[in-house]
Amino acid sequence: MLSKKTKYGIKALTFIAKQDKEVKVQIATISKEENISHKFLESILLTLKKAGVLGAKKGKGGGYYLIKEAAQVKMTEVIRTLEGPIAMVPCVSLNFYEKCSDCPDEETCAVHKLMIQVRDNTLHVLRNTTLADLV
Repeated sequence: MLSKKTKYGIKALTFIAKQDKEVKVQIATISKEENISHKFLESILLTLKKAGVLGAKKGKGGGYYLIKEAAQVKMTEVIRTLEGPIAMVPCVSLNFYEKCSDCPDEETCAVHKLMIQVRDNTLHVLRNTTLADLV
């Protein structure tokens, strides 16, 4: 299940991407328009800034803005930044692989086989969807 952090992050990024390029968007504006807690949103935007998705300018006329074009911001990047692994179980994760402690053989594990399909289909959608597609 998608966390609220990731859901709100996508909503905030979409809101920012809809603005003119020169516009810096303040947290209070996004918070009000998207009905997201100001403090929670502040944490989310800071995470996206540290990941290189957003930039920020302080002071008068300041706020958050996209560093890249919306068409260059893939949903895989956003999800991994805010949510962590895309795979539902660690034994099928491409970036965060861990063997399941309760599984003697991944090759014969029905859950493993199913989750590989889920992971691959999810990755296909996320890799082929950019922020521009959501706007």
